[in-house]
Amino acid sequence: MQIHVVRPRDTIFRIAQMYGIPPALLVEANQVPNPNRLVVGQTLVIPIQGSYHWVAPGDTLFNISRQYGISQAELIRINRLPSPAQLPVDFRLYIPPRPRPTVDTAAYIDTQVAGADAPQDIDLVGEHLTFLPIFSYRVNRDGTLTPPVDQPLINAAYRDRVVPLMVLTNLEEGQFSTELATTILSSEALQDQVLDAAIAVMKQKGYLGLDFDFEYLGAPNRERYNAFLRKAATRLKAEGFFISSALAPKYSADQQGVLYEGHDYQAHGDIMDFIFFMTYEWGWSGGPPMAVSPINQVRRVLEFAISQAPRDKVMMGIPLYGYDWTLPYVPGGRWARVVSPQRAIELAAQYNVAIQYDTTSQAPFFNYIDEDGSAHVVWFEDARSIQAKFDLVKELRIRGFFYWQLGPSFPQNWLLLRDNFTVRKRVARQGE
Repeated sequence: MQIHVVRPRDTIFRIAQMYGIPPALLVEANQVPNPNRLVVGQTLVIPIQGSYHWVAPGDTLFNISRQYGISQAELIRINRLPSPAQLPVDFRLYIPPRPRPTVDTAAYIDTQVAGADAPQDIDLVGEHLTFLPIFSYRVNRDGTLTPPVDQPLINAAYRDRVVPLMVLTNLEEGQFSTELATTILSSEALQDQVLDAAIAVMKQKGYLGLDFDFEYLGAPNRERYNAFLRKAATRLKAEGFFISSALAPKYSADQQGVLYEGHDYQAHGDIMDFIFFMTYEWGWSGGPPMAVSPINQVRRVLEFAISQAPRDKVMMGIPLYGYDWTLPYVPGGRWARVVSPQRAIELAAQYNVAIQYDTTSQAPFFNYIDEDGSAHVVWFEDARSIQAKFDLVKELRIRGFFYWQLGPSFPQNWLLLRDNFTVRKRVARQGE
């Protein structure tokens, strides 16, 4: 498929005509929220097999072939060009699709925010998922677990041949608790009780793996957590279950801060079947405006990750949302509100502002003034930012990627996923 960035005077009809597709197909594939009022800088994924290249001044067949990784002879054959080929400016060359690597994918679903339609949300995108981590079972200080309402989500996962993962957290009163984690990780008896309870739930409800999302552990809990996970891995693998963990984004082994110090990339690489690296939330609701998942920072984390853990265990984190900040940003002031990529486009159309693109972070953003005269800035994800992340997955040859979190509407993501990758399925079809 191809990504088209809307320019001044573009319309759905003109863009569809440019690529030789029906306008209705373009609108439907992208679920365009503003078909009669496109925004400059908005992206549209063109639902075609392969892509087109319009010849620019200075282009040669040699340079184009190198850009797309296809031989000159193949370009000449597919486009029925005379040889030697003359390429006039604005001539449209067809570029065939490339082979698609096979990856594992996942999408967390948060039971605290998922609505009654959550099983249907899973069904809509289940074909694109390998794993569904269901967030979360909260560990209590006495070693018991507080469960979410999860059986409908597990059932939906099986319908779509997706592996349901049970997620354990050290959440207490809505926050990750260092004290709670210390209580559990300092007691062999409590650890055994947690694992006994988790394995019993997994067998009862049909979970196929256990994901550990213990955060804000601090340095004193680093080795305790490693030991707990080794114990868990021994028990889970004996039962045939997957074991995974979610880790904070680090650039070095000795990175300072309570969020980072308890997470040992190398140890998790040895213990886990795979690891969810949380490469998002640089821009977050309580912090200053910036890209949620800037590609330059994502790259730094993943390059460090593959120096510590096997590539085939590394999963990149991708956000399915953005934030709308009210300006000026004041530390401790008003928090930014979450927006889906679709809602971001609606806002840009509503306030008639162009979408800009930051090439360093590979992320779109725009500014607007609301009805009360308040200034806003919105950072979000679009087709370009997602493609940049997919390209990094291919470049680093890692296991795959995951999303935080399922729910926000982002149809372009799923179009591009299908075009870039073959998703590995680890649950057999019924009857197989």
